[in-house]
Amino acid sequence: MTGKAFSFRCVSLTVFVTTILSPFFIEEAFGQHQASSVYESERVEASIEAGLAYLHTVQKADGSYPEKYGNNGGISALAGMAFLAKGYTPDSQPYGENIVRSVKYILNIASDGGYFGTVNNDNGQMYVHSICTLFLSEVSGMVEPELQYRLDEVLPKANKILLDAQNIKKDQNHKGGWRYRPNSKDSDMSCSGWALMALRSCRLNGGLVPPDAIDRAVEYVKRHQNKEHGFFMYQVGNNSGQSTLSGAGILCLELCGQHNDPVSLRAAGYLLKNFRQLERASNKYYGLYYASQGLFQIGGEAWQSFSEWMYRVWIPKQKADGSWRGSANEDSGPYSTSLVVLAFTVPFRQLPIYQRDETVDEE
Repeated sequence: MTGKAFSFRCVSLTVFVTTILSPFFIEEAFGQHQASSVYESERVEASIEAGLAYLHTVQKADGSYPEKYGNNGGISALAGMAFLAKGYTPDSQPYGENIVRSVKYILNIASDGGYFGTVNNDNGQMYVHSICTLFLSEVSGMVEPELQYRLDEVLPKANKILLDAQNIKKDQNHKGGWRYRPNSKDSDMSCSGWALMALRSCRLNGGLVPPDAIDRAVEYVKRHQNKEHGFFMYQVGNNSGQSTLSGAGILCLELCGQHNDPVSLRAAGYLLKNFRQLERASNKYYGLYYASQGLFQIGGEAWQSFSEWMYRVWIPKQKADGSWRGSANEDSGPYSTSLVVLAFTVPFRQLPIYQRDETVDEE
């Protein structure tokens, strides 16, 4: 991988930074219907900026974050992507240094073999590796030469770890997916979503991702749809996370070129009927992120209906310090806030991973 493949990203982000304060631009980004007034578009803008200000304030000097999971690299990666998704770059103010700190922290926890799941020996290892790989791939080409050299060294190794983990011998239900550890012999939809996004980003960046890896991931996702209702299962026979994982399944198929596939559209139909359940879900912020990503890829009335609800319902949940906070696994301000900002900024399309087929109906 080289930084040259990412030269277009910096141009796009620079243009964004110079135009983001324009109410017209914001209305265009979100769609005329849900940003029907300057007040509404400014309200979304203010909420996003308050979330980023919170992430800026609580980040530690070494690039890690406080609270649950804050030192394992995954939160640094999510927060770094949140800054990028709003149009900030490593050389811009006021958040460029936050992005650089996140990059350095993640590089410093990597093993010699390019594995990022090194800090906590728990079930989050491959989540952390996938999210960190995704962030570093997205920021590649935007950093100073010395840091870019380190990225160019580690990203091919990180990409290979994902491919090797997919190639572990597994039974039919688990083939093509990913699980908690690089040597896991089973898979789940949740971890597989992050791994697939990381591979897609690496491929956009010139990484060696064989087409067969994508084909097997697509088949894995399709096997995990509940044929009767349309939602995606955590694992075959495990129907938990119906509303939170349906967006993940849609996104996986869309990113793999399966736009308007009947499986994806069936899942979108289920999610449109049930996305309001996210308010009560145990992993609501995780689900909000994936629903926003997936339905934005579908576009049209699906995205319009969901996004209107998302901004109307979730902006008032923001706390005075700019954060959002969940409970249990999501009892972390930096984690929840990063996911909400990433959900809110999907229509800005500032990162390659958020791009979609421009023939999608946006009316």
